[in-house]
Amino acid sequence: MKIMITGFNPFNGEKVNPAQEVLKFLPDTIKGHRLIKLNVETSFEKAASQVYDALLAEMPDYCINIGQAGGRSGITPEKIAINWVDASIADNTNYQPKGQKIVAKGMDGYFTQLPINAIVKNIRNSGLPAKVSNTAGTYVCNYLFYKVQYWRNTEFPNLKGGFIHIPYLPSQVLQSNQPSMSLNDITNAMMIMLETVIDYDGLKDITSLYD
Repeated sequence: MKIMITGFNPFNGEKVNPAQEVLKFLPDTIKGHRLIKLNVETSFEKAASQVYDALLAEMPDYCINIGQAGGRSGITPEKIAINWVDASIADNTNYQPKGQKIVAKGMDGYFTQLPINAIVKNIRNSGLPAKVSNTAGTYVCNYLFYKVQYWRNTEFPNLKGGFIHIPYLPSQVLQSNQPSMSLNDITNAMMIMLETVIDYDGLKDITSLYD
Protein backbone atom coordinates (compact mmCIF):
# COMPACT_ATOMS: atom_id res chain seq x y z
CA MET A 1 0.00 0.00 0.00
CA LYS A 2 1.14 3.55 -0.78
CA ILE A 3 0.19 6.56 1.31
CA MET A 4 0.81 10.06 -0.02
CA ILE A 5 1.08 12.75 2.63
CA THR A 6 1.40 16.43 1.78
CA GLY A 7 2.41 19.57 3.69
CA PHE A 8 2.24 23.24 2.77
CA ASN A 9 5.15 25.69 2.74
CA PRO A 10 5.10 28.92 4.84
CA PHE A 11 2.60 31.63 3.91
CA ASN A 12 1.31 35.02 4.99
CA GLY A 13 4.77 36.23 6.00
CA GLU A 14 5.55 33.22 8.24
CA LYS A 15 9.06 31.75 8.17
CA VAL A 16 7.96 28.21 8.95
CA ASN A 17 4.96 25.96 8.45
CA PRO A 18 4.57 22.96 10.78
CA ALA A 19 2.83 21.04 8.01
CA GLN A 20 6.02 21.16 5.96
CA GLU A 21 8.36 20.63 8.91
CA VAL A 22 6.67 17.46 10.12
CA LEU A 23 7.23 15.74 6.77
CA LYS A 24 10.99 15.87 7.42
CA PHE A 25 10.62 13.62 10.45
CA LEU A 26 8.26 11.01 9.04
CA PRO A 27 9.77 7.71 7.84
CA ASP A 28 9.79 6.45 4.27
CA THR A 29 7.89 3.32 5.29
CA ILE A 30 5.43 2.69 8.08
CA LYS A 31 4.27 -0.80 9.08
CA GLY A 32 5.74 -2.03 5.80
CA HIS A 33 3.84 0.47 3.66
CA ARG A 34 5.45 3.15 1.53
CA LEU A 35 5.04 6.77 2.56
CA ILE A 36 5.24 9.36 -0.22
CA LYS A 37 5.99 12.82 1.20
CA LEU A 38 5.15 15.84 -0.93
CA ASN A 39 5.80 19.51 -0.18
CA VAL A 40 3.26 21.76 -1.87
CA GLU A 41 2.97 25.49 -2.39
CA THR A 42 0.40 27.43 -0.34
CA SER A 43 -1.33 28.37 -3.56
CA PHE A 44 -4.80 27.36 -4.67
CA GLU A 45 -3.83 26.36 -8.18
CA LYS A 46 -0.23 25.26 -7.64
CA ALA A 47 -1.03 22.97 -4.72
CA ALA A 48 -3.85 21.37 -6.66
CA SER A 49 -1.64 20.89 -9.73
CA GLN A 50 1.23 19.43 -7.71
CA VAL A 51 -1.00 16.94 -5.94
CA TYR A 52 -2.88 15.96 -9.10
CA ASP A 53 0.38 15.27 -10.95
CA ALA A 54 1.63 13.19 -8.00
CA LEU A 55 -1.60 11.20 -7.93
CA LEU A 56 -1.20 10.36 -11.61
CA ALA A 57 2.47 9.42 -11.17
CA GLU A 58 2.18 7.41 -7.97
CA MET A 59 -1.44 6.16 -7.90
CA PRO A 60 -1.43 5.98 -4.10
CA ASP A 61 -4.06 4.21 -2.03
CA TYR A 62 -4.38 7.22 0.29
CA CYS A 63 -3.82 10.96 -0.09
CA ILE A 64 -3.62 12.70 3.27
CA ASN A 65 -3.10 16.46 3.36
CA ILE A 66 -1.72 18.27 6.41
CA GLY A 67 -2.25 21.97 7.06
CA GLN A 68 -1.59 24.58 9.71
CA ALA A 69 -4.59 25.81 11.68
CA GLY A 70 -3.64 28.83 13.74
CA GLY A 71 -5.64 29.11 16.94
CA ARG A 72 -6.30 25.40 17.35
CA SER A 73 -4.75 23.70 20.36
CA GLY A 74 -4.78 20.10 19.15
CA ILE A 75 -4.72 17.78 16.17
CA THR A 76 -7.96 18.11 14.23
CA PRO A 77 -8.85 15.60 11.48
CA GLU A 78 -11.43 17.15 9.17
CA LYS A 79 -14.78 15.48 8.57
CA ILE A 80 -15.90 17.25 5.41
CA ALA A 81 -14.59 19.27 2.46
CA ILE A 82 -16.99 21.93 1.17
CA ASN A 83 -17.33 23.30 -2.34
CA TRP A 84 -16.63 26.90 -1.39
CA VAL A 85 -13.65 29.22 -1.32
CA ASP A 86 -13.59 32.61 0.38
CA ALA A 87 -10.01 33.66 1.05
CA SER A 88 -9.44 36.27 3.76
CA ILE A 89 -5.82 36.65 2.60
CA ALA A 90 -4.03 36.08 -0.70
CA ASP A 91 -2.10 32.88 -1.31
CA ASN A 92 1.62 32.78 -2.12
CA THR A 93 0.94 33.78 -5.72
CA ASN A 94 -1.13 36.79 -4.59
CA TYR A 95 -4.36 35.09 -5.69
CA GLN A 96 -7.37 35.68 -3.45
CA PRO A 97 -10.62 34.10 -4.67
CA LYS A 98 -13.69 35.21 -2.77
CA GLY A 99 -17.18 33.82 -2.44
CA GLN A 100 -17.25 31.19 -5.17
CA LYS A 101 -17.50 27.46 -5.75
CA ILE A 102 -14.31 25.45 -6.12
CA VAL A 103 -15.84 23.26 -8.84
CA ALA A 104 -18.81 24.87 -10.60
CA LYS A 105 -20.77 21.63 -11.02
CA GLY A 106 -19.24 19.72 -8.14
CA MET A 107 -21.10 18.34 -5.15
CA ASP A 108 -21.60 20.68 -2.20
CA GLY A 109 -19.38 18.55 0.00
CA TYR A 110 -17.50 15.28 0.41
CA PHE A 111 -16.89 13.36 3.63
CA THR A 112 -13.41 12.05 4.43
CA GLN A 113 -12.54 8.38 4.03
CA LEU A 114 -10.17 8.44 7.01
CA PRO A 115 -11.14 6.80 10.33
CA ILE A 116 -11.17 10.17 12.05
CA ASN A 117 -12.87 9.04 15.28
CA ALA A 118 -10.32 6.28 15.77
CA ILE A 119 -7.51 8.70 14.93
CA VAL A 120 -8.68 11.18 17.55
CA LYS A 121 -9.16 8.46 20.16
CA ASN A 122 -5.69 7.01 19.59
CA ILE A 123 -3.99 10.40 19.67
CA ARG A 124 -5.81 11.26 22.88
CA ASN A 125 -4.79 7.93 24.39
CA SER A 126 -1.16 8.91 23.76
CA GLY A 127 -1.65 12.00 25.93
CA LEU A 128 -1.99 14.59 23.16
CA PRO A 129 -5.02 16.81 22.47
CA ALA A 130 -7.17 16.01 19.44
CA LYS A 131 -10.74 16.37 18.27
CA VAL A 132 -12.78 15.94 15.10
CA SER A 133 -13.30 19.19 13.16
CA ASN A 134 -16.40 19.90 11.10
CA THR A 135 -14.87 22.77 9.16
CA ALA A 136 -11.65 22.94 7.19
CA GLY A 137 -12.21 26.64 6.52
CA THR A 138 -12.50 28.31 3.13
CA TYR A 139 -8.82 28.85 2.31
CA VAL A 140 -6.20 26.69 0.55
CA CYS A 141 -6.53 23.79 3.01
CA ASN A 142 -10.20 23.17 2.29
CA TYR A 143 -9.61 23.93 -1.39
CA LEU A 144 -7.05 21.12 -1.70
CA PHE A 145 -9.10 18.78 0.48
CA TYR A 146 -12.11 19.33 -1.78
CA LYS A 147 -10.10 18.93 -4.97
CA VAL A 148 -8.70 15.57 -3.87
CA GLN A 149 -12.19 14.39 -2.95
CA TYR A 150 -13.56 15.61 -6.28
CA TRP A 151 -10.82 13.76 -8.17
CA ARG A 152 -11.55 10.67 -6.13
CA ASN A 153 -15.18 10.91 -7.15
CA THR A 154 -14.45 11.52 -10.83
CA GLU A 155 -11.05 9.97 -11.69
CA PHE A 156 -9.51 7.92 -8.87
CA PRO A 157 -12.27 5.64 -7.50
CA ASN A 158 -9.86 3.53 -5.44
CA LEU A 159 -8.31 6.52 -3.69
CA LYS A 160 -9.09 7.38 -0.07
CA GLY A 161 -8.35 10.82 1.27
CA GLY A 162 -8.59 13.22 4.14
CA PHE A 163 -7.20 16.33 5.77
CA ILE A 164 -5.48 16.84 9.12
CA HIS A 165 -5.07 20.28 10.67
CA ILE A 166 -2.23 20.83 13.15
CA PRO A 167 -1.44 23.73 15.54
CA TYR A 168 1.25 26.37 15.32
CA LEU A 169 4.78 25.60 16.48
CA PRO A 170 5.94 27.37 19.67
CA SER A 171 8.35 29.55 17.64
CA GLN A 172 5.39 30.99 15.73
CA VAL A 173 3.57 32.30 18.79
CA LEU A 174 6.33 33.98 20.81
CA GLN A 175 4.61 37.34 20.50
CA SER A 176 1.04 36.16 21.02
CA ASN A 177 -1.16 34.05 23.24
CA GLN A 178 -2.01 31.57 20.49
CA PRO A 179 -1.89 27.85 21.36
CA SER A 180 0.93 25.74 19.94
CA MET A 181 2.36 22.23 19.93
CA SER A 182 5.96 21.06 19.73
CA LEU A 183 7.20 19.54 16.49
CA ASN A 184 8.02 16.34 18.37
CA ASP A 185 4.43 16.04 19.60
CA ILE A 186 3.03 16.84 16.15
CA THR A 187 5.30 14.19 14.63
CA ASN A 188 4.21 11.60 17.18
CA ALA A 189 0.57 12.46 16.51
CA MET A 190 1.06 12.09 12.75
CA MET A 191 2.69 8.70 13.27
CA ILE A 192 -0.31 7.61 15.33
CA MET A 193 -2.62 8.96 12.63
CA LEU A 194 -0.83 7.01 9.90
CA GLU A 195 -0.72 3.81 11.94
CA THR A 196 -4.45 4.15 12.61
CA VAL A 197 -5.19 4.66 8.92
CA ILE A 198 -3.27 1.48 8.12
CA ASP A 199 -4.90 -0.52 10.93
CA TYR A 200 -8.39 0.56 9.84
CA ASP A 201 -7.86 0.05 6.10
CA GLY A 202 -10.91 -1.83 4.88
CA LEU A 203 -12.66 -1.45 8.23
CA LYS A 204 -15.35 0.93 9.48
CA ASP A 205 -14.41 3.79 11.75
CA ILE A 206 -15.56 3.63 15.36
CA THR A 207 -18.88 5.41 15.78
CA SER A 208 -17.99 7.11 19.04
CA LEU A 209 -14.84 8.38 20.70
CA TYR A 210 -15.93 6.44 23.75
CA ASP A 211 -16.13 2.99 22.08
